[in-house]
Amino acid sequence: MIPIRDENPTHITPIVTYLLILVNILVFIFQSMLGSNNEAFVYQFALIPANVTNLVSLGALFNIFTSMFMHAGLAHIGGNMLYLWIFGDNVEDRLGSFKYLFFYIIGGSIASLAHILTNPGSTVPTVGASGAIAAVLGAYLVLYPSQKVLTLIPLGFWLRMTMLPAGVVLGLWFLLQFFQGVASLGLPDDIGGVAFWAHIGGFISGVVLGWLFKKPERDFPAYHW
Repeated sequence: MIPIRDENPTHITPIVTYLLILVNILVFIFQSMLGSNNEAFVYQFALIPANVTNLVSLGALFNIFTSMFMHAGLAHIGGNMLYLWIFGDNVEDRLGSFKYLFFYIIGGSIASLAHILTNPGSTVPTVGASGAIAAVLGAYLVLYPSQKVLTLIPLGFWLRMTMLPAGVVLGLWFLLQFFQGVASLGLPDDIGGVAFWAHIGGFISGVVLGWLFKKPERDFPAYHW
């Protein structure tokens, strides 16, 4: 299932969500311009679990943050930014922009730690905003479980568009990540692929933090940072 949009208007301009999307796109453009030097850039700023568990340097810890703004390809960043665009504005609206920014960074960091704990010896660079965005999805599930999401459902050679509750869309997304994460356990740490446990850790952190950080729903427009 691929979400296309939701029917959940906001009361504020989600400036942090827009800025996060912009920064991710700018970093991706910068990486694309590096050409053959991009590999060195990735190894310098991506998250490498073994470097963290072996305490190689403070930079290895800082890369938990920098890796959130790097992507491995057009499909990678495109999918991540689509989810952030659809669900991030409403989470920012409910939490408030300042709190939302901290929520995003904390959620992404917890996602990275989940990946490190399940792949402690991996020397494969890990990049992407998907852990932080998984936290956004978890918070959206807590805050707006009944909101309708226009969803594209592939049915063999046919495609169907239908409105589904966010609880169904995001719940199925999490279950898919969980089953694939369990299936990945026991594989060698030096095999690359999707960081499913980062998604799982980020989503669970989003559920918890979304519940802790949420403000009451407003019945009138409000503008705040």
